[in-house]
Amino acid sequence: MGRRVILGMLGLGAAGIAVGPTAQNVVNFFFGPFRSQIGGLIPAAGGFRYYSVVDSVPSITSATYTLKVNGLVTTPRTFTFQDLQAMPQTHVTKDFQCVTGWRVPGVQWSGVALPDLLDAVGAHGSAITFSCFDGAYTESLTMDQARRRDVLVATSMLGGPVTHDHGGPVRLFVAPMYGYKSAKWLSGIEVTNKVTPGFWEVRGYDVDAWVGRSNGRNDVQTS
Repeated sequence: MGRRVILGMLGLGAAGIAVGPTAQNVVNFFFGPFRSQIGGLIPAAGGFRYYSVVDSVPSITSATYTLKVNGLVTTPRTFTFQDLQAMPQTHVTKDFQCVTGWRVPGVQWSGVALPDLLDAVGAHGSAITFSCFDGAYTESLTMDQARRRDVLVATSMLGGPVTHDHGGPVRLFVAPMYGYKSAKWLSGIEVTNKVTPGFWEVRGYDVDAWVGRSNGRNDVQTS
């Protein structure tokens, strides 16, 4: 399924959200044959949209969550949710923008800055591959991108836990890039020497997804 078709259907989904059930019934008709590829699209609180590329995602609690970090590292490690919360916390406030055009302004995120996590395991490769417990989604960054202080392994958003629909209990947040780089339901981080295109990139999306090159926005705040 081509990128234009995908974006067109997502646009129809946004239209259905905006104008009500009649249009949404039409959207559902067109979405049906592709459900296994694009998953659900429903409205969520605060202006977000819910996207999944699978029919259903296991629900994992913070008590049972683990994040495996391996590959080109000195000390491979599996982090629990409590391990992540015990590390130094970084706070980022940034608009969240989807490549399909919608934006949620001033979203507050908290968690472990990815550079701190990489330092904790002695990462020495040149790229990062991310995997997710939905069993399908993947993403990647170069090491230079991953070492930005506004890239988080996020354990909190909007002043509370990261909910399941938002990709919790732990998700990636890549502040300067479009939302598809911010992988939900994060389960694994592998340090490699090669950028591997993620789920949407092998379907035509840009590997580098910088936001703001054309609109001049630069409103990130970190601490």
